[in-house]
Amino acid sequence: MHYSLLDLAPIPEGSTAQQAIANSVSLSQHAEALGYHRHWLAEHHNMPGIASSATSVLIGHIAGATKRIRVGSGGVMLPNHAPLVIAEQFGTLATIHGDRIDLGLGRAPGTDMETARALRRHMTQQDTFPQDVLELLAYLGPVEDGQRLKAVPGMGTNVPVWILGSSLYGAQLAAHLGLPYAFASHFAPEALEEAGEIYRRTFKPSEYLEKPHFMVAMNVFAAATEEQARYAQSSAVLGFAKLRQGLPGPLPRPVERLEDHLPPDWIAAAQSRFTVSAIGDPQQVKYQLSTLIERYQPDEVIVNAQIHDHQARLESLRIGAEALQSLGGVAVAA
Repeated sequence: MHYSLLDLAPIPEGSTAQQAIANSVSLSQHAEALGYHRHWLAEHHNMPGIASSATSVLIGHIAGATKRIRVGSGGVMLPNHAPLVIAEQFGTLATIHGDRIDLGLGRAPGTDMETARALRRHMTQQDTFPQDVLELLAYLGPVEDGQRLKAVPGMGTNVPVWILGSSLYGAQLAAHLGLPYAFASHFAPEALEEAGEIYRRTFKPSEYLEKPHFMVAMNVFAAATEEQARYAQSSAVLGFAKLRQGLPGPLPRPVERLEDHLPPDWIAAAQSRFTVSAIGDPQQVKYQLSTLIERYQPDEVIVNAQIHDHQARLESLRIGAEALQSLGGVAVAA
């Protein structure tokens, strides 16, 4: 079981996008030294607290600052883009950085509808996601006889493609196409168990993958003490509550008492997003991760932590890596 890192390049309250990007580079270098397998960045738009909107650009920047860790998208929101453009972007990344690039694909716009219209210009009610995935796979694969439309760079790079999702739809599509599947249980845990079961049961071996590969996203807020870990997590709770109120912004500063800043029902609603999480000191985090791994049996774990203080985030990443290694996680040699 490999363990990997999911990153939204958070812009902390009181900081800038420039610093957030520098933090993501630092985070990737730290993760590489700790044996993390992948560093994935997520596409979001019109979000004042997220600096990874130009996802492929940031992937290239981080891949250039690291040596071994795989770097990719978790994910590119394919409805926002023409498949040929994504094939060219990731084909270019693979041409520069070799076999270190991953392409995770999501079906959601990753933003509000007004921004989605600004991104796409022409929107349709028809769901073309499965067809777009197939088109993209063809652009990245070997050139067929008589093929007139080619991704240059892109053709023949065979960049690994993943399906990302938070519902049963993605599980079914990934299984049908024989692709690896990552579930976004770090913010949408409800269908995790059923999605994993459907994906594994209905998986069809393909030229891309012989057997199912199921990645589970988990939040890890780890610190020397549980009190410090809960304090760090309060930023993510406040950020989620603000997002649900239609007030997205920079990642809030942590607080000692959430009840002084949010009504009880808002705290409960936000905390319900963090059920697939490990929060606490090293022993608590190890126990909670062990319970989650035993229950969901992932082939790979990808950890996420929206932590305001960069040094605290680096420390959480270290504690998480040590816990996962002790539970059988395979550290990739630097």
